[in-house]
Amino acid sequence: MDVDDPVPRGGAGGGEPPRIRRLEESVVNRIAAGEVIQRPSSAVKELVENSIDAGASTVSVTVKDGGLKLIQVSDDGHGIRFEDLPILCERHTTSKLSAYEDLQTITSMGFRGEALASMTYVGHVTVTTITEGQLHGYRVSYRDGVMETDPKPCAAVKGTQVMVENLFFNMVARRKTLQNSNDDYPKIVDFISRFAVHHINVNFSCRKHGVNRADVHSVSTTSRLDAIRNVYGASVVRDLMEIEVSDENAVDEIFRMDGFISNANYVAKKTTMILFINDRLVDCTSLKRAVEFVYSAILPQASKPFIYMSINLPPEHVDVNIHPTKKEVSLLNQERIIEMIKDAIEEKLMNCNTTRIFQTQAVDSSALTQANTQKEKGTEVSTPTGAKSQKVPSQMVRTDPRDPSGRLHTYWHGQSSNLEKKSDLVSVRNVVRSRRNQKDAGDLSSRHELLTEIDSNLHPGLLDIVKNCTYVGVADEVFALIQHSTRLYLVNVVNVSKELMYQQSLCRFGNFNAIQLSEPAPLRELLMMALKDDESMTMSDENDKEKLEIAEVNTEILKENAEMINEYFSIHIDQSGNLTRLPVVLDQYTPDMDRLPEFVLTLANDVTWDVERDCFRTAAAAIGNFYALHPPILPNPSGNGIQLYKKSKDCMASGECDDDLTNTDEDEIDQELLAEAEAAWAQREWTIQHVLFPSMRLFLKPPKSMATDGTFVQVASLEKLYKIFERC
Repeated sequence: MDVDDPVPRGGAGGGEPPRIRRLEESVVNRIAAGEVIQRPSSAVKELVENSIDAGASTVSVTVKDGGLKLIQVSDDGHGIRFEDLPILCERHTTSKLSAYEDLQTITSMGFRGEALASMTYVGHVTVTTITEGQLHGYRVSYRDGVMETDPKPCAAVKGTQVMVENLFFNMVARRKTLQNSNDDYPKIVDFISRFAVHHINVNFSCRKHGVNRADVHSVSTTSRLDAIRNVYGASVVRDLMEIEVSDENAVDEIFRMDGFISNANYVAKKTTMILFINDRLVDCTSLKRAVEFVYSAILPQASKPFIYMSINLPPEHVDVNIHPTKKEVSLLNQERIIEMIKDAIEEKLMNCNTTRIFQTQAVDSSALTQANTQKEKGTEVSTPTGAKSQKVPSQMVRTDPRDPSGRLHTYWHGQSSNLEKKSDLVSVRNVVRSRRNQKDAGDLSSRHELLTEIDSNLHPGLLDIVKNCTYVGVADEVFALIQHSTRLYLVNVVNVSKELMYQQSLCRFGNFNAIQLSEPAPLRELLMMALKDDESMTMSDENDKEKLEIAEVNTEILKENAEMINEYFSIHIDQSGNLTRLPVVLDQYTPDMDRLPEFVLTLANDVTWDVERDCFRTAAAAIGNFYALHPPILPNPSGNGIQLYKKSKDCMASGECDDDLTNTDEDEIDQELLAEAEAAWAQREWTIQHVLFPSMRLFLKPPKSMATDGTFVQVASLEKLYKIFERC
């Protein structure tokens, strides 16, 4: 048979067996990609694990159409070296191991070097990255494991951003099975929620593309319970118990499990089991089945438990290379470990089973009164359908001494006193406060009034310009050019960004991600820096003493209101008066920290703390001014501005430098300062184009004042230009 002969089907009739052929490499890679990236949630899991391996403290996930149209994962990790970009998406290229023996001690989540390569065979991948010390980042697109073009320099935020578009565009059958975009997004949210519970030192966020509110947003914390509360709510945390198991018989402790499990009062329709083995998110069907068997003897039939477990074993006792997506692992002495965990959970549940809380049905008091009246008359009570009514179950069952409904005054009938009503009200308020979660802050009437005020003050014409404009470029330090229809506009970037940040502060109210400061910033020092920069205060010993007193007073004001601004605006101030966290007002944007002292002073002086509505408005305005895209403090080095970076102090002080650029030698320029200024201005221009204007189109509601205060200025109209040309 020739190679080109068709392959015979079947071997009946004594025909020759089919020829074995070597598949083309592209076919092999696409088949392998279908195994590794089974659905969009698989891609998200791989990318998030890469971010954690890169030492990221913030991971942001954006998804469109369930991940089929877009998956974007951004982190602030160590980034990717420029020289590694050409082989980044080739199969089996990795920084995690170099020899097979390394698998015995692997601690990272990724190790095969297949995930990114697989994504390039079933989607369009774009990577933007910058490493520490670089003045700019690089952006490069990949297809079928190789770069489409050479890496292009670009402005970038610290870390790496991986964007996967049109996933499974070349796998028709796979794409058809995933056409419903609602199928995979809940799985992605579930993955991110599990990572957020375990990696408590990382900030996670997950949102749909174009949606302001994140479906998952976690803030780094030192408490596992706080992480669970942040993701799953206070109602879950209330019924959790801590559990620890270790291998006590071993000379060297080689097995340890710690976590939280729900008690007998927890009620849910579905089992939630979060299992990490050596910090790797995995499934273990046998362990899950054993745990559910223990709970089946305690919980009602329809109720399921909540379990979080973190198991630590020596790396050589865990085989991580048994599943294409690393979903499962194999453990040494697995049956013995499961039995130990099962016994520990059973013992813990038996010890906590002294108090149970049962849900009771509310009784209609009017029907009960009617029933008592009828009973006194010796008649039966009938339902509207004519059937005999059933006995009303009694609520007077004392099951928990802490429950207000179980106290003795509940058994007394008659008129309730004002004192009893007040006591019940206090108990209800305490329950509400104890179960407060992130969504409660959004229900405040003052915040709704401010949002309504923004809507009522909206300028429809400017809104149409903002929604449908095309970004042209930066005009100068303050203005940018946009095109709308046939008109060209100058837009005041500072004013627009300030209003956008103000509105976002109110929209994300009580629902912020957080920026963790690398080192706590003492409020007193920040305030002193701001006061020293204040030109209205002259330099003298008396003024220094006055400034110190002002700083002390403002520090106390901020410490007194620390709980409120942390809960509503995610501005965290510790008990020592140190600023440790700031809110994320826009994703992928960090404010200019040179303006932090001014922000702290504004927060202390200009916020009206006594009136709730004014407090929220002035605090949001202070945040808006701090996060606005002000020009960098260093002068723009473009054009004649480079003269300001001469090493001559006289020239720098006077500002009267030679305008002849040809006389400027490189030796006369402060190259380090110049590089810092160029990076700052390049970063600002990139942020305006890639962060501010896309966010402005999605979220900004321009007020009427912007039509008259010079924020939007029309500079050209195509129709008028045509008329001018016609006259020529």
